[in-house]
Amino acid sequence: MYGLTPFEKRTYDLFDAFHDFEDNFFNASAVSGCKTDIKDEGEKYVLEAEMPGFEKEDIKLDLDGDRLIISAEHSASNEEKDDNGKYIRRERSFGSYSRSFDVSTVDIDNIAAEYKNGVLTLDLPKKQAAVPAARRLEIK
Repeated sequence: MYGLTPFEKRTYDLFDAFHDFEDNFFNASAVSGCKTDIKDEGEKYVLEAEMPGFEKEDIKLDLDGDRLIISAEHSASNEEKDDNGKYIRRERSFGSYSRSFDVSTVDIDNIAAEYKNGVLTLDLPKKQAAVPAARRLEIK
Protein backbone atom coordinates (compact mmCIF):
# COMPACT_ATOMS: atom_id res chain seq x y z
CA MET A 1 0.00 0.00 0.00
CA TYR A 2 2.15 2.80 -1.31
CA GLY A 3 1.23 6.40 -0.67
CA LEU A 4 -1.00 5.73 2.32
CA THR A 5 -0.04 7.44 5.53
CA PRO A 6 -1.62 6.16 8.72
CA PHE A 7 -3.41 8.69 10.87
CA GLU A 8 -1.23 10.22 13.51
CA LYS A 9 -2.25 9.08 16.93
CA ARG A 10 -2.73 12.27 18.88
CA THR A 11 -4.53 13.21 22.02
CA TYR A 12 -6.46 16.46 21.95
CA ASP A 13 -7.01 18.80 24.76
CA LEU A 14 -9.09 21.96 24.84
CA PHE A 15 -6.05 24.07 23.89
CA ASP A 16 -5.45 22.04 20.68
CA ALA A 17 -9.11 22.19 19.72
CA PHE A 18 -9.09 25.99 20.10
CA HIS A 19 -6.04 26.32 17.84
CA ASP A 20 -7.65 24.11 15.18
CA PHE A 21 -10.77 26.31 15.27
CA GLU A 22 -8.68 29.49 15.15
CA ASP A 23 -6.63 28.26 12.18
CA ASN A 24 -9.72 27.31 10.19
CA PHE A 25 -11.62 30.50 11.09
CA PHE A 26 -8.91 33.06 10.37
CA ASN A 27 -7.55 31.35 7.25
CA ALA A 28 -10.94 31.33 5.52
CA SER A 29 -11.06 33.99 2.82
CA ALA A 30 -13.77 36.63 2.73
CA VAL A 31 -14.74 35.53 -0.74
CA SER A 32 -14.09 31.92 -1.53
CA GLY A 33 -13.20 31.26 -5.12
CA CYS A 34 -16.30 31.47 -7.25
CA LYS A 35 -17.41 28.20 -8.74
CA THR A 36 -17.22 28.25 -12.52
CA ASP A 37 -18.75 25.86 -15.04
CA ILE A 38 -17.91 25.94 -18.75
CA LYS A 39 -20.10 24.03 -21.19
CA ASP A 40 -19.41 23.31 -24.86
CA GLU A 41 -22.69 23.82 -26.70
CA GLY A 42 -21.41 23.25 -30.23
CA GLU A 43 -21.33 26.73 -31.74
CA LYS A 44 -20.45 28.41 -28.44
CA TYR A 45 -19.12 27.93 -24.94
CA VAL A 46 -21.27 28.96 -21.97
CA LEU A 47 -19.43 30.06 -18.84
CA GLU A 48 -21.42 30.29 -15.59
CA ALA A 49 -19.69 31.76 -12.54
CA GLU A 50 -21.37 31.89 -9.13
CA MET A 51 -20.70 35.31 -7.63
CA PRO A 52 -23.07 35.70 -4.68
CA GLY A 53 -22.95 38.95 -2.76
CA PHE A 54 -21.74 41.02 -5.70
CA GLU A 55 -23.78 43.60 -7.53
CA LYS A 56 -23.60 43.89 -11.31
CA GLU A 57 -21.69 47.16 -10.89
CA ASP A 58 -19.02 45.38 -8.79
CA ILE A 59 -18.07 43.03 -11.66
CA LYS A 60 -15.60 43.89 -14.42
CA LEU A 61 -14.94 41.92 -17.61
CA ASP A 62 -11.69 42.80 -19.40
CA LEU A 63 -10.07 41.43 -22.54
CA ASP A 64 -6.27 41.46 -22.70
CA GLY A 65 -5.10 39.79 -25.89
CA ASP A 66 -6.35 36.20 -25.71
CA ARG A 67 -7.30 36.45 -22.02
CA LEU A 68 -10.69 37.22 -20.53
CA ILE A 69 -10.33 38.55 -16.99
CA ILE A 70 -13.29 38.43 -14.62
CA SER A 71 -12.81 40.53 -11.50
CA ALA A 72 -15.11 41.74 -8.78
CA GLU A 73 -14.71 43.85 -5.66
CA HIS A 74 -17.19 44.42 -2.86
CA SER A 75 -17.06 46.31 0.41
CA ALA A 76 -19.72 46.97 3.02
CA SER A 77 -19.88 48.54 6.45
CA ASN A 78 -22.43 48.60 9.21
CA GLU A 79 -22.16 50.99 12.15
CA GLU A 80 -24.32 51.25 15.22
CA LYS A 81 -23.73 54.03 17.76
CA ASP A 82 -25.28 54.77 21.12
CA ASP A 83 -26.81 58.14 22.09
CA ASN A 84 -23.35 59.56 22.87
CA GLY A 85 -22.01 58.71 19.41
CA LYS A 86 -19.83 55.87 20.68
CA TYR A 87 -19.68 52.62 18.81
CA ILE A 88 -21.67 49.71 20.13
CA ARG A 89 -20.92 47.63 17.06
CA ARG A 90 -18.96 48.36 13.91
CA GLU A 91 -18.52 45.78 11.20
CA ARG A 92 -16.76 46.03 7.87
CA SER A 93 -16.23 43.45 5.19
CA PHE A 94 -14.26 43.46 1.96
CA GLY A 95 -13.98 40.85 -0.73
CA SER A 96 -12.37 40.68 -4.12
CA TYR A 97 -12.04 38.06 -6.80
CA SER A 98 -10.14 37.77 -10.05
CA ARG A 99 -9.79 34.98 -12.55
CA SER A 100 -8.64 34.76 -16.16
CA PHE A 101 -9.54 32.45 -19.04
CA ASP A 102 -7.95 31.71 -22.41
CA VAL A 103 -10.29 32.92 -25.16
CA SER A 104 -8.02 32.30 -28.16
CA THR A 105 -10.70 30.09 -29.78
CA VAL A 106 -13.54 32.56 -29.06
CA ASP A 107 -15.01 35.27 -31.30
CA ILE A 108 -14.34 38.03 -28.76
CA ASP A 109 -16.38 40.63 -30.69
CA ASN A 110 -19.59 38.73 -30.02
CA ILE A 111 -19.30 37.77 -26.34
CA ALA A 112 -22.56 38.36 -24.44
CA ALA A 113 -22.76 38.70 -20.65
CA GLU A 114 -25.66 38.57 -18.19
CA TYR A 115 -25.71 38.72 -14.38
CA LYS A 116 -28.80 37.41 -12.64
CA ASN A 117 -29.43 36.04 -9.13
CA GLY A 118 -25.72 35.89 -8.24
CA VAL A 119 -24.69 34.02 -11.39
CA LEU A 120 -22.62 35.58 -14.18
CA THR A 121 -23.36 33.91 -17.53
CA LEU A 122 -21.17 34.49 -20.57
CA ASP A 123 -21.98 33.27 -24.08
CA LEU A 124 -18.66 32.77 -25.83
CA PRO A 125 -19.22 32.06 -29.54
CA LYS A 126 -16.50 29.97 -31.16
CA LYS A 127 -14.38 31.40 -33.96
CA GLN A 128 -15.42 30.11 -37.34
CA ALA A 129 -12.77 27.91 -38.91
CA ALA A 130 -11.22 29.67 -41.86
CA VAL A 131 -12.07 27.71 -44.98
CA PRO A 132 -9.39 28.18 -47.63
CA ALA A 133 -10.74 29.76 -50.78
CA ALA A 134 -10.91 27.53 -53.82
CA ARG A 135 -8.67 28.60 -56.65
CA ARG A 136 -6.97 27.19 -59.68
CA LEU A 137 -3.20 27.08 -59.90
CA GLU A 138 -1.46 28.09 -63.07
CA ILE A 139 0.98 25.70 -64.67
CA LYS A 140 4.15 27.28 -66.04
